Amino acid sequence: MKTCDVLVVGGGVVGLAIARELKRRRPGAAVVLIEKEDAPGRHASGRNSGVLHAGFYYTADSLKARFTRAGNLAWTEYCRAKGLPLRACGKLVVASREEDLAVLDELLRRGRANHVPVEEVDEKAARAIEPRAKTLGRALYSPSTAVVDPAACMAALADDARKEGVEVLLGAGYRGRRGRVVETAAGPVEAGFVVNAAGLYADKIARDFGFSRRYRILPFKGLYLYSDEPAGSFRTHVYPVPDIRNPFLGVHVTVTVDGQVKIGPTAIPALWRENYGGWDNFSASELAEILLRQAGLLLGADFDFRRLALEEIRKNSRRVMTALAARLADGVDPALYRRWGKPGIRAQLVDVESRRLVMDFLLEGDERSLHVLNAVSPGFTCAFPFAAHVADRVAASARF
Repeated sequence: MKTCDVLVVGGGVVGLAIARELKRRRPGAAVVLIEKEDAPGRHASGRNSGVLHAGFYYTADSLKARFTRAGNLAWTEYCRAKGLPLRACGKLVVASREEDLAVLDELLRRGRANHVPVEEVDEKAARAIEPRAKTLGRALYSPSTAVVDPAACMAALADDARKEGVEVLLGAGYRGRRGRVVETAAGPVEAGFVVNAAGLYADKIARDFGFSRRYRILPFKGLYLYSDEPAGSFRTHVYPVPDIRNPFLGVHVTVTVDGQVKIGPTAIPALWRENYGGWDNFSASELAEILLRQAGLLLGADFDFRRLALEEIRKNSRRVMTALAARLADGVDPALYRRWGKPGIRAQLVDVESRRLVMDFLLEGDERSLHVLNAVSPGFTCAFPFAAHVADRVAASARF
């Protein structure tokens, strides 16, 4: 039987960052990371937009506010040190309706409270930053928003983890728990402490340890539509003013690290945890559980889940997606947006007692285990400072 001081479950960006941070703090400790796939980052971490967020969307009392600005800086330094692709393109948040202006004011207030570089610009200045941007009266400009190549970042993190002494076991999916022993597809592992960073399956694993009683993962499918326009057609990301009552940012224009353009994403309610397309990875038990959860939100959520679901399902249409993007920028020609990208699944946590989507990062644990239940966007951006926060929690509570 393999033994270790700390076992990290999940080889996404959060799991790898946590494993590296724990090993850095305790070089002599045996740190093992298990991942069910044949490589790290096969799910959300390798399928996300690659945008490094700045940190002005979040209220100052949130963990997201604490970690986004620091995470942006940490990723920028990491990519430059490693020679990884990085495009410091910035972001405009544009208004389409009069009621958007009050939300712009709130985002500016949050940005200043979070010590994030963000500025209000008028229409002329917005056009100087992005000649194709459309806005009503004014916009917000975030100069520190950037974009990276998630796959390249994940490969570098995994390589660094191994070089630093973390044992990374692939094809070793979590199967269950017997006391201090975690059963995996590659055999049992006895661990002094377990950190659960399993993303889509974090709530299920947490329940094996007595946690996540009032929380469940509700998956949402994200799709981007790619443009056939030449590289450089947009200079900067262009985002709409979001509905700050929910954690989704709306359809936006994203510049990729190589200068191409995509619009999206959707946030379509998925029917099982890995419902990427067709019947792949189908699970009847997950389908039943998720339909029941969605029905509960339709009947009694404290937000309009029915409206949200219908709006998102409509975004399966290229016509709808391009029409939404055309509110943000000139020259969005539907004929040039024909290719759907690889879908990703957002592991959104729901509080089943209050019937609310959990907006902030959330952890639960004790002296034997710690469970990362909600680490959705901007989880990628926040990975390094969030890992330090997790390591602090481990040090404070663990026999490690």
